[in-house]
Amino acid sequence: MILVAGARTGEGAMTTEPLVLAVDDEPGVRLLLRLDLTAQGFRVITAATPSEALAQIDSSHPDLILLDVSMPEMSGFALLRELRERWPTPVIFLTARGRDSDKVRGLADGADDYVVKPFSVDELAARIRAVLRRKRSPSNVIASDGLAVDLERRTVSRNGNDISLTRTEWLLLEYLAAKPGKVILATELLEHVWGPEYRDNLQYLRIWVSRLRTKIERDSANPAIIKTRPSIGYVFIADVAASES
Repeated sequence: MILVAGARTGEGAMTTEPLVLAVDDEPGVRLLLRLDLTAQGFRVITAATPSEALAQIDSSHPDLILLDVSMPEMSGFALLRELRERWPTPVIFLTARGRDSDKVRGLADGADDYVVKPFSVDELAARIRAVLRRKRSPSNVIASDGLAVDLERRTVSRNGNDISLTRTEWLLLEYLAAKPGKVILATELLEHVWGPEYRDNLQYLRIWVSRLRTKIERDSANPAIIKTRPSIGYVFIADVAASES
């Protein structure tokens, strides 16, 4: 199953009601998604196969794709690779396959999020909107729980008071804050900050994340800014207002 969100009016303009293309080989699922997502404020069209979806994507230039892993023509992983060769469109996996290995694979292949069935329609709609906000509203200053991360000036502050970070702490925070709401694989963080030879040193990463949290979190024992996704990696939780600015 695939869902694609993002209606346009003219060159690059977003409508207030994003278009959702739902692709599933089960008519009942297509109907359910159309009804539920329409109730959430999306305009919805459907297709029965990945090949039909590719044609729809090519003609409508969607802003977001929700992609199932198990499909009759090709796997979601294979389709994501094909999509990545043709479009930079954000992708959220929407699937019943909840194993950590599947999540890691999907995120490593370039997905922006991974939602496991069953899920609530409210959650699905919120995740779609969050990804769309991040895509169309990039900001150099990312806010989270009173913290302000200025990616351009390379500064961190809380309530106007600067927070001093080491170079390594900044590189770690910068990489996470630049992709708010996106789960970043632990191996990806290790390679970016320390190099490929560190990609399997998970304990090393945990130590540095702990150090960073003691400086930026209100309560490092209950972090609100950098959240852990067990067996996968970490995610920077930005304020909604920051995402929309």
